[in-house]
Amino acid sequence: MIRLNLSREPNWLDLGHDVRVRVAPLTTSLMAAARSDPAVAALPEGASNETIAVTMAKALARLVVLEWEGVGDAEGNPVPVTPEGIDALLDILPIFEAFQLRYVSKGLLLEAEKNGSAPSPNGTSAGATSIADPAAAFAANAPPS
Repeated sequence: MIRLNLSREPNWLDLGHDVRVRVAPLTTSLMAAARSDPAVAALPEGASNETIAVTMAKALARLVVLEWEGVGDAEGNPVPVTPEGIDALLDILPIFEAFQLRYVSKGLLLEAEKNGSAPSPNGTSAGATSIADPAAAFAANAPPS
């Protein structure tokens, strides 16, 4: 059963290390916009799943992160949300992984589950996408190069 969240209100997402981001709800239109991001379009053919996942996550975060707490400059002074700041924040591995797990993968797992539960033309699910690897789901749903 799919549970609909009819609220379109942004919510706070705890990324650990005293960092929280306020994000817009994940929607199809946001995922489509992230896939159309110039950085995603510029990915070379044959880019690794990891490269695709990082590029897509940054593109999506630039669209959905509205504000943050616990993010500062080198002196510890709070800094405003900027596209460059979002990219730098997601360059911190534990923050990236938390964003992937707590925000991005929720939408991708539903997409992968949908893809994985439909039978192949021959009636088997041998060609189904694994829902255990959000990076693979990103790669499977990435725009063609």
